[in-house]
Amino acid sequence: MKRFLVQAARAAKVDLEALEFGLRAVMLAAGARALEALVAGVGSGRRGEPALCSCGRQMESRGQEPKRIRTILGAIGYRRSRYVCPDCGASRFPGDEALDVVGTGFSPGLRRLMARAGSRDTFKEGREDLREYAGVEVTAKDVERVAEKTGKEIAAWQEQERTAVREAFPLLKPPAEIPVLSVSYDGTGIPMVPWEVAGRKGKQTDGSAKTREAKLGCVFTQTGVDAEGWPVRDEASTSFVGAIEGCETFGERMHGEAVRRGLARAEKVVVIGDGAKWIWELAALHFPGAVEIVDLYHARQHLHQVCGLVNRRAGETVAGLELRWRTDLDEGKVEKILAEAEARLPRSGARRKAVKTELGYFRTNAARMRYAEFRDQDLFVGSGVVEAGCKTVIGKRLKQSGMEWTVAGANAILALRCCQVSGRIEEFWEQRTG
Repeated sequence: MKRFLVQAARAAKVDLEALEFGLRAVMLAAGARALEALVAGVGSGRRGEPALCSCGRQMESRGQEPKRIRTILGAIGYRRSRYVCPDCGASRFPGDEALDVVGTGFSPGLRRLMARAGSRDTFKEGREDLREYAGVEVTAKDVERVAEKTGKEIAAWQEQERTAVREAFPLLKPPAEIPVLSVSYDGTGIPMVPWEVAGRKGKQTDGSAKTREAKLGCVFTQTGVDAEGWPVRDEASTSFVGAIEGCETFGERMHGEAVRRGLARAEKVVVIGDGAKWIWELAALHFPGAVEIVDLYHARQHLHQVCGLVNRRAGETVAGLELRWRTDLDEGKVEKILAEAEARLPRSGARRKAVKTELGYFRTNAARMRYAEFRDQDLFVGSGVVEAGCKTVIGKRLKQSGMEWTVAGANAILALRCCQVSGRIEEFWEQRTG
């Protein structure tokens, strides 16, 4: 520090930027030396109790070994005792366990920064951000490995949590405290490495696939409306879960999150979706009795298709017909639309078949399109929350140009991002050290 200050004072010209970065480097180096002194002796010397192997056998001390750790202050070194099981040969370093650096050369603090950097942008950009913002030098591969490992730890933590709340759910009978608990879920494709889509059917011209569907779900609460009478989500009440997995597994994931968020305390449960069959199958299985609502935007998209396919009367435009039927749709008069559209069916051909397919969508979901009734109950009639989540939680990080993922890698980063946007990342880090 003294040498740096002397050199700075002798400089002919004051370069504030150079002074800032220079002082930061000096202070980090000093902090690293102080940290090294603080951890010296951790995990070495005599133990108050014997070191036990996972097999149950008492382990034998085999002296000390050095270890180098990279921290947010810089690299530090320390020596810790090594214990070996005489039966199975397994090794333990109690010092590494105490400092939470088992199997890694990165400190907990640095791993936290790397996980955040890797979850927010590409691993290369995360590496560059760490260098610029924290003065930390790591590789893009380091960021990738730490971020994915952290994501897997988050996924395991949340799976244990879901198992616990699901087991307790039948016993939970507290008074209703949540006026409305809303659940919404959807899917979006993630680009995959070739071997993860080999043999799978897809949308390519040859019938092959380049993506795998990631399912994303959200849970939020509402207790009121705004000045204009529109429903409002409770502040910071939205939490997300997601993964590339089958419907059955995802249904359990979604249900577990809803239970954690207070499903047993909800006066009314609402499931909002785009009308896909799997959404309502999961709703019937995991949220029986819930109010089911087809997203109004998707319903209007299907209505637009119908208006462009049915026969029109003389002087009638597609826009005029759509405006009239949209009014009916907003009022929940689905049967009226169906009756009028049936009377306008083309006599034959592809158009007739297409119209009947679209009308099947309305016929199947008619009870889920009573939008006037839903609005009278101050309920959301759109799935914008999860739609936005698909773009921000998944698309922004996992669907950038040139990206290809493995299922394991994508699920790890998705777990990490869901944890962060749900405001649970502090809870995760605290339970690791608790």
